Amino acid sequence: MNKPILTLTGIEKSYQRTNGNVPVLRDINLTLRPGETVALVAPSGAGKSTLLHIAGLLDTPDSGDVSIGGQVATGLSDAKRTRIRRRDIGFVYQFHHLLPEFNAAENITLPQRADGVSRVIAQSRAMSLLATVGLTDRALHRPAELSGGEQQRVAFCRALANGPRLILADEPTGNLDPDTADTVFDALLALARDTGLAALVATHNLNLAARMDRQVRLAAGTITTSDELA
Repeated sequence: MNKPILTLTGIEKSYQRTNGNVPVLRDINLTLRPGETVALVAPSGAGKSTLLHIAGLLDTPDSGDVSIGGQVATGLSDAKRTRIRRRDIGFVYQFHHLLPEFNAAENITLPQRADGVSRVIAQSRAMSLLATVGLTDRALHRPAELSGGEQQRVAFCRALANGPRLILADEPTGNLDPDTADTVFDALLALARDTGLAALVATHNLNLAARMDRQVRLAAGTITTSDELA
């Protein structure tokens, strides 16, 4: 019942530059379990986006393994990795990246439709998700008609549209004022805990990070856990 949703084991990653090989991640080990929210605290340039991309199967490590729900994804074909991403992983970024020509509900139905869900079921789920973040009355509004906080809440709903087991968020409140950031963060934590999914959230905001189940710090390419920080 409490099998890990995400397991990173011995992850190493370097990039080739004109001045040689530049290591970014060194021996990264991290586990997230169902319903667990983990803050990834890191300074700019520390490699947090690279780590999230590897965890989300958007990039591959030089060595080490990534497991999603107990399935080792390292070495799988691109098609199989895409299926895992579509089925099990939701992504949220600092900027919402909503499609401007579609309204809030449509932005949430689109990933479901791409996964073969019927229009009726996709619409029903979109409205249910919008209700959980208090945006039922904004369902027919396009992104330009929504506030920054409303846009980001819609982005959270879109990330949850296909019922993922893991949410990966890269500075999801970094573009919002403090009050709006609190509202959006409340919605994220509630959705994670109510649905039992795991969430790995990169953030500079230490106050928000402190509200999560635990914190890990990424610096100089390695991770320090909250236990080690104590």
